[in-house]
Amino acid sequence: MVLPLSIKTILENSTTEFKEKGSRFIGQIYHAKTEHEVNTILEKVRKEHYNATHHCYAYRFLNNDIKYSDDGEPNGTAGIRILNALQHFDLFDNLIIVIRYYGGTKLGVGPLGKAYYNSANLVIENSKIITLENFTKLSLEYDYDFSSQIHYLLNQFEGKIIDNTFTDKPRIIFFVKANVVNNIENKLTELSSGRYKIDVKEENIFR
Repeated sequence: MVLPLSIKTILENSTTEFKEKGSRFIGQIYHAKTEHEVNTILEKVRKEHYNATHHCYAYRFLNNDIKYSDDGEPNGTAGIRILNALQHFDLFDNLIIVIRYYGGTKLGVGPLGKAYYNSANLVIENSKIITLENFTKLSLEYDYDFSSQIHYLLNQFEGKIIDNTFTDKPRIIFFVKANVVNNIENKLTELSSGRYKIDVKEENIFR
C-alpha cells in the first residue's frame, strides 16, 4: 500500500459539548492508530460515562481502516455521521466518540443525525489540526573523502541527521522526506561513483 506524502491529524485530544432539545452531546476526539488503542479508550470512556444513553464513535486509520458504531441509535444516524466529519476534514489516526445523555425528547432521525454530525464537527473545529509529513529513515556508509559533499547533499534535501558514527568509514542515520529517497540515491551514485552503502531502516514515519 502506497501511503500519502502527508496527512492531517489533531495535535492533542479535545472535548466539546452542546445540548439539543434537552439531550447532552459530548464530543471527544483522540489520537488512535490501532484497534487496541480504540478499545482501550472506549473502555475508559464507558466507565467514566457509565450512565450515558449512548457511546457512538467512528475512527479512521492511515491504512484506510474505518469503523463506526451507532451503539443503539437508529441505523445510520450516529456512527456514519461521525465518520463523515472525520472524512470532511480529511483526518487520519483519529477516533471520535460522541456521548449522548438522553434529555427526554426524541429528535427524529434527521435531526438526530445532524446532532451527531454537529457534535463531531464541533470537537474537530475546537482542535488544532496539524500536517505530518512522510519520512524515511536511512543508514548511509561512505568514504571519508566524500564527507563534505555528503553533508552538503543531505542539507540540500533537508535531511535530518540523528546519529553520526566514525569507525573505519563514516556512518550516519538520518530522516528524509519519502519522495526524495530515489533522488538522493541517484545523486550519491553520481557523487561517489557508487562508493557508498545505503539501507532503509524504516519507512512511512509521519512526523
